[in-house]
Amino acid sequence: MPFSTPPIQQSSESLLHSLVEEFFRKSEGEWRSERRYYTLKDGDVQEVESLLKIHFLEKESADLIELARVHGLSDETALVCGVQTSWESTYRGPSHKQLTGSTVFGVLGGTLYRDRGFATAKPVTAQFSFPDPKTMHLKTEYGGSTFSEEIKLIGLNADFRTRQTIISRAGKEQMIGQYFEKRI
Repeated sequence: MPFSTPPIQQSSESLLHSLVEEFFRKSEGEWRSERRYYTLKDGDVQEVESLLKIHFLEKESADLIELARVHGLSDETALVCGVQTSWESTYRGPSHKQLTGSTVFGVLGGTLYRDRGFATAKPVTAQFSFPDPKTMHLKTEYGGSTFSEEIKLIGLNADFRTRQTIISRAGKEQMIGQYFEKRI
């Protein structure tokens, strides 16, 4: 008899995929992001303003196929949906600089695949969950660091988002990033 996934798991994965697809679709658009990074050890505060562009990616889009290749997935069309995010950031405070970039996110099961991480240009994965349909939790680990993030859609039309990231190393919290984002 062939192995089959129990119906409860199939429906749970299907529900998770529909939640992430709806979340990504509601996040699509242009955003102004204002954020602060608090370094816990020395109390430094870094302020950053960014313009974000988020584009929803359908299953089997070229970006998701390339992301599956980068991650070595045997089925290059396995990622169910994703987003491509680009940004233009201006850092103020102790470090003044301008940065631009982009990243691709894709989803399979409870794993979020990325073509690069927050602090690395290498591909990374995160585990994600939804405590409610408007709130996504992510946990990413690489290079000895753990990134715990919450992204919350706010308002009837999801015209606002809040984000919080806690960065830990060796089990000790190092930095907290808090974000307020407004659709433009």
